Amino acid sequence: MDLRLRPFRSVLYIPGSKPRALEKARGLPVDAIIFDLEDAVAADEKDSARDTLSAALQEGGYGARMKIVRINALDTPWGYADARAAVNMGCDAILLPKVSSAEDLDALASVTGDTALWAMMETPRGMLNAAEIAAHPLLQGMVMGTNDLAKELQVRFRSDRLPLMAGLGMCLLAAKAEGIVIVDGVYNAFKDDEGLLTECEQGRDMGFDGKTLIHPAQIEIANTAFAPSPAEVDLAQRQISAFDAAQAQGEGVAVVDGKIVENLHIVTAREILAKADAIAGLKT
Repeated sequence: MDLRLRPFRSVLYIPGSKPRALEKARGLPVDAIIFDLEDAVAADEKDSARDTLSAALQEGGYGARMKIVRINALDTPWGYADARAAVNMGCDAILLPKVSSAEDLDALASVTGDTALWAMMETPRGMLNAAEIAAHPLLQGMVMGTNDLAKELQVRFRSDRLPLMAGLGMCLLAAKAEGIVIVDGVYNAFKDDEGLLTECEQGRDMGFDGKTLIHPAQIEIANTAFAPSPAEVDLAQRQISAFDAAQAQGEGVAVVDGKIVENLHIVTAREILAKADAIAGLKT
């Protein structure tokens, strides 16, 4: 499936060191899982977590969920060992933290070969180099690390995330220019449904493909926010029908709900329907 159409509404972090969490994840309605060997794993568990995660992935049972392994940074004692192990875990992609340049991805690829890569975008230098990072031939997706980015920028927390907008926008532009996936950062207050919904809607309006999540309780809100709504699906279907009818009469535009519909709107309409179909396919 084209990753631009594949659903990435909900991308849940799961600690690679916790067998119970790894088992529970097999039954969660998420579009993708980031199996974490980095922040979610204590230093004294790093080596054993590698083995625990490898056994879980080789056992399988994760269905259509995309399986992404986040390794430790290559400048840590565990990074290269993680990379070598991840290649043989049967994952769909390897996620590198704190990517600041395309050279960081080159260093990982020297170990992982042609395995698909994803990049954590969470440093000021990474924001400035977003275009070259997104253009890396092995990169399939970007994940915003908004907590680390906020720390590096020394910003104050705001519900509108205004201090982060420059970085978010640069990464979005880079990802869209290269046609790769980009998912928004986490929302830390996992019991605040209203706040999560507001941030999901903001991210969806900006163009993010989905939201990274820290708790299963956040899944339903993200899945709903980043899916085409029934109203959007209905409008897309009516736009396509009206445009087809207009073309059959030799006209180049149609009118739906008092608004002009031309070819560019039909491209978007077909993408909406394809995304809705892909989401429906995950449930079968």
